[in-house]
Amino acid sequence: MTKNPEKFINDDLLQGGGFIIKDSDTTETFIPEELNEEQLMVRDMCIDFITSELDPLRQKIEKQEEGVAQGLLKKMGELGLLGSHMPADYGGMEMDTNTNTLICDALGPMGSFSTTYAAHTGIGMLPILYFGTEDQKQKYLPGLMTGELAASYCLTEPASGSDALSAKTRADLTEDGKHYILNGQKMWISNAGFADIFIVFAQVDGDKFTGFIVERGTEGMTLGAEEDKLGIKGSSTRQVFFENAKIPAENILGEIGKGHKIAFNVLNIGRFKLCVLCNGGAKGSITSGVQYANERIQFKQPISNFGAIKYKIAEQTTRAFAVDAAQYRVSNLMQEHIKKLRSEGKDYSMAKLIAAEEYAIECAILKVAGSEALDYIVDETLQIHGGMGFSEEGTAARAYRDSRISRIYEGTNEICRLLIVDMLLRRAMKGQIDIVGPAWAVQKELSSMPSFGAAEGEFGEEKKALKDFKKAALMVAGAAAKQQMDGHLNLKEEQEILTNVADMLIDIFLAESLLLRVEKLTEVDSKHEQSVYNAMLKVFFMDATTRINKNATDALVSFAEGDLLKTMLMGLKRFTKYPPVNVKALRRQIADLTIAENQYPF
Repeated sequence: MTKNPEKFINDDLLQGGGFIIKDSDTTETFIPEELNEEQLMVRDMCIDFITSELDPLRQKIEKQEEGVAQGLLKKMGELGLLGSHMPADYGGMEMDTNTNTLICDALGPMGSFSTTYAAHTGIGMLPILYFGTEDQKQKYLPGLMTGELAASYCLTEPASGSDALSAKTRADLTEDGKHYILNGQKMWISNAGFADIFIVFAQVDGDKFTGFIVERGTEGMTLGAEEDKLGIKGSSTRQVFFENAKIPAENILGEIGKGHKIAFNVLNIGRFKLCVLCNGGAKGSITSGVQYANERIQFKQPISNFGAIKYKIAEQTTRAFAVDAAQYRVSNLMQEHIKKLRSEGKDYSMAKLIAAEEYAIECAILKVAGSEALDYIVDETLQIHGGMGFSEEGTAARAYRDSRISRIYEGTNEICRLLIVDMLLRRAMKGQIDIVGPAWAVQKELSSMPSFGAAEGEFGEEKKALKDFKKAALMVAGAAAKQQMDGHLNLKEEQEILTNVADMLIDIFLAESLLLRVEKLTEVDSKHEQSVYNAMLKVFFMDATTRINKNATDALVSFAEGDLLKTMLMGLKRFTKYPPVNVKALRRQIADLTIAENQYPF
């Protein structure tokens, strides 16, 4: 890509992180409006599972009544929902990435059981799929797919959270070489109360971070009491203790000393799935809020008639729609990358692993965007409910509490923001992506006369604004990198600047994804009038312009001064122009549709 940044790699697919230097088009995205009949049947099956199997048990789930979670997992296994992302060789459905994204999307409203499901099918099963031996896959994956076995993932310790590699749990080989002796403590372990299989990370000989498969009932392994948590009360969360626990040597997962590859690669797809589950839950929350707003009568009319409530409903709808666009875009990119790798001879599990790693930047972006959109949406749903929202009688309070964990696990949003920029810079340093050339071109543009040509064509203003947003991000990132090269800045110690850049990249990726979806909707049959899609696009771009300007300004004044600062601030003003639109009228149009549908309408 360094030779020709204007050309897609991988048969015209966008390279991971390449969105910042390359304009995308509708051919490289997938939108929910394109779902085929078979996929819609899968979605309906998921919705039916929630309605018929999960909803009647919600109170029992919240109280963690014995056997309830395991029973639901088994029913999901019978439906194929635990093995939809697994190879047929081990009993899986081997469905494509877009269909698996749809499954997580449809299952998003499961509440705290989403954590149980995600821990089992994601960080619990994928390490074995990605890094297990053939014997390990044959032994464990079939039972995990049927729900006969439940999985858990043991990484975090009291003194090692985001800094996972500093774990103190130790593994020592016995003299006969047949077992490893584990000693240590893990905490915040989802599904620990009933899991049969534990993916455990320990330091072999005290300094080789390594993964192990540990079975329930292993002598020397004990569990702490259930944690009393703020939210996701229906999910089992316990500490796991190892005191001279004997683990068969053949239960090493992957290579000794390479446990970080397991931990970090599994988190890539985990972040993606978390976003999708968050947004599925967000849509359910929007439906809850608008239904209450339509039913609640004040001053002789439904509160959904009032502008203040319409603002909330419109903003909720727009944010969920934008995240939706971004997550299906990344889903399709990974799916096409998997197809290419399979055609080159890679097996199913390796292709999935490589594809998730390729789009690790986008997965981190989605994790932040999806979890923060969910937090906003459940908060406003509770506010729409007023006093009833604060009562545990309804669903708003539980959703509010449950959502908060999403910004913490699978890598905190702070860590994800730092990773977004770090991974992008690392790819640039390795020559995998050229951001130096485009950044230098932006610097040269600052000294030239600005173009006053009018935007042309449908969505011309948005396309021009998007190009300029990317220039603003490249200008800030390039200038900061130059300051570091000159010895005036150490970006490792400037997390505020990195966070500013990350937030710009998040807004840019969502804006582009939303634009691609709305543009593609002009090419396919859509459920609603195009004007409502255009309204969401304009509202998002209007707000994104302000946010990008603010983040860029905050970053620039942190390290630049004098003429350099003046020049870049003038450039920033040039790069953050978007024609003012009547956002009140546009939001009312969006809200009116959601109110009329009495649910999230897309």
